[in-house]
Amino acid sequence: MQHVILGAGPAGVIAAETLRKHAPADVITIIGDEAEPPYSRMAIPYLIAGNVDESGTYLRRDVAHFESQRIAVKRARATRVDTQNQQVVLNDGSALPYDRLLIATGSRVSKPPIPGIESKGVHTCWTLDDARSIMMLAKPGARVLQMGAGFIGCIIMEALAARGVALTVVEMGDRMVPRMMGPIAGGMIKTWCENKGIRVVTGARVDSISSGDALTANLSNGTQLTADLIINATGVKPAIEFLDGSTIKCLLGVLTDEHMQSNVPNVYAAGDCAEAFDQITQKTIVSAIQPNAADQARVAALNMLGRTTVLPQVTQINVLDTIGMISTSFGKWEGESGGQSVELTDVDSARHLNLQFKDDVLIGCNSIGWTDHIGVMRGLVEGRVHLGAWKDELLRDPTQLTKAYIACAQAQGNWSGANDERRR
Repeated sequence: MQHVILGAGPAGVIAAETLRKHAPADVITIIGDEAEPPYSRMAIPYLIAGNVDESGTYLRRDVAHFESQRIAVKRARATRVDTQNQQVVLNDGSALPYDRLLIATGSRVSKPPIPGIESKGVHTCWTLDDARSIMMLAKPGARVLQMGAGFIGCIIMEALAARGVALTVVEMGDRMVPRMMGPIAGGMIKTWCENKGIRVVTGARVDSISSGDALTANLSNGTQLTADLIINATGVKPAIEFLDGSTIKCLLGVLTDEHMQSNVPNVYAAGDCAEAFDQITQKTIVSAIQPNAADQARVAALNMLGRTTVLPQVTQINVLDTIGMISTSFGKWEGESGGQSVELTDVDSARHLNLQFKDDVLIGCNSIGWTDHIGVMRGLVEGRVHLGAWKDELLRDPTQLTKAYIACAQAQGNWSGANDERRR
């Protein structure tokens, strides 16, 4: 059997290795469009900060790993999928046949329609090529403007700060990490960053960029900012443009069922480009985090081999370290209509806790500074643990999460998270 995997990121690599483990005689080909060995995009900020070298971004450190696994890694880009004839058309005009196809092309950076965004000195931070360009310009004291203060933007921001640049971050939302934190928590992160010497402008966007001896960014609030380097970190979207016009159904991402199979037989998807079916919410969700990529890749690969496997849920979790401030977000942190919630904020200690309930189940939460509760928060949300009378106790004192988890999860046979918490 011939398996073709489009995408050389974590999902593609984990799927290929899972296939090889269970199908030693099958042909496995990974298609990636970059010159480097398969690497992790999430490691790029660590490269920029100087914590690793380029080889430290590679998903597998042994350069002979894929050859030893008899996994072919081909440099090319898919331009079309011919589902009728079961083949992938590549950018060199050739066609690669498949018996099973996995689409694991990940995300690409969104490029807002800003005049001047193609100017020299304006970069994204998504590839190793991007990282090399940024490191050439982000010298100590260089004036750097970053557009976007979401989850990925904050990680990039920390790497830039480590290089000693004069950094300004512009976020069009009313707070930092607006898809992860509410107004209070987002405001606390902004204050924290400003106290670390980073200028943060919220509620504004870059309207245009002009170039000359330096770059000039014109903001929607009338401010002009001069920069030696501008980084676009305004967000990402599934990299599935090559599927336009195909019979493979896509919404935000490639639509899949609980087996990670698309609407077309023998075609599967995993990772950032997949809109996977979540058994808990009974909805399809794109959740572009690496734990999902790993889980979905394994489930897809097993189903590609005829080993029926179900994805139990789509994890919705973010843990972010913003220059030493740890923030977390789990599940439906914004809550649901008719639900109950509680917030606890200690500005002096840089701590914030927000819990959201539906009936007696914690459906979402986020926090700043409360690192002791990370394990139980995830366990309660993902385990959908019924809290009973403990819900009212948490509404009175939300810091009692660990006691609530131990009391309720043990009784309901959901104990792994509590064990993890006790080992922390």
